[in-house]
Amino acid sequence: MSTAIKESKQARHRRIQNNLVAYSFIAPNFIGFAVFTLGPILFAFALTFMKWNGSGAITFAGLANIKKLFADSIFLESLKNTIIYCLGTVPLTMAFALLLAIVLNKKIFARNFFRTVTFFPYVASLVAVAVVWNMLFNPAKGPVNMLLSLAGISEDHLPGWAADRHWAMFTVILFSTWKNMGYYMIIYLAGLQGISPSLYEAADLDGASRWQQFRYITIPQLSSTTFFVVMMLTIDCFKVYDQIYMITQGGPGTSTLVLVYHIYNTAFISWDLGYASAIAMVLFLLVLSVTVFQFRMEKKVTLN
Repeated sequence: MSTAIKESKQARHRRIQNNLVAYSFIAPNFIGFAVFTLGPILFAFALTFMKWNGSGAITFAGLANIKKLFADSIFLESLKNTIIYCLGTVPLTMAFALLLAIVLNKKIFARNFFRTVTFFPYVASLVAVAVVWNMLFNPAKGPVNMLLSLAGISEDHLPGWAADRHWAMFTVILFSTWKNMGYYMIIYLAGLQGISPSLYEAADLDGASRWQQFRYITIPQLSSTTFFVVMMLTIDCFKVYDQIYMITQGGPGTSTLVLVYHIYNTAFISWDLGYASAIAMVLFLLVLSVTVFQFRMEKKVTLN
């Protein structure tokens, strides 16, 4: 009996040692996550119910920051702009990325060169490409408006692009689509190359047209890829900041002010960290809701 107890203790001791070894490998990454990600998230959640300017004493504000959201016209404008940006950028980027992937998946002249050129804006410096973009779309001296003028559009009807509040959001959406479509093109290319050629061969034998092959073979086979692209694009659109900063700085007026830019202004320009945290929580809940909805829709599509 004592031998069995001794062996049981030894087995427990080995199990504890194995667990400690495993946890020692996990610990550095978990500590980094806890200190730099989980901790700030919990602190931001707590700040939602506080008032703090970053240097003075933290005071309890209750639901004051949350109530302020519904009376803040700038917050409501930034929320609307964020949704408009997402609704414009996600389908445009998907459409161009898929179109490019289909074209560059075929055996065409200089295919690898065109793939590289298309992907280059994604890896290029944002500052550099934004400066070039602003030069191209300069309302007064930009080549784009010069070409439109040569095409017969009068000077009074030329787009103001980033300088015009009616065109600024469209300009930012175009810029984001152009910059990111190369990355998602690569993802779609991987999905297209995973489709069995035998499916298209069978469709050809049955007399299916190119459109029918695209509709009934390509799109269904790319459903998982499309779900991933939609999810990543949506999350990226909700947390957009750098494109807005480089192209319009949220202007003219508040026409391109988005939630993350408004959070930055509230936290580090107005130094109202409690209210900024409340806006951040709205953004978090918004992204979480959209992600959960997308996952549920993906499950329904998969089951069907």
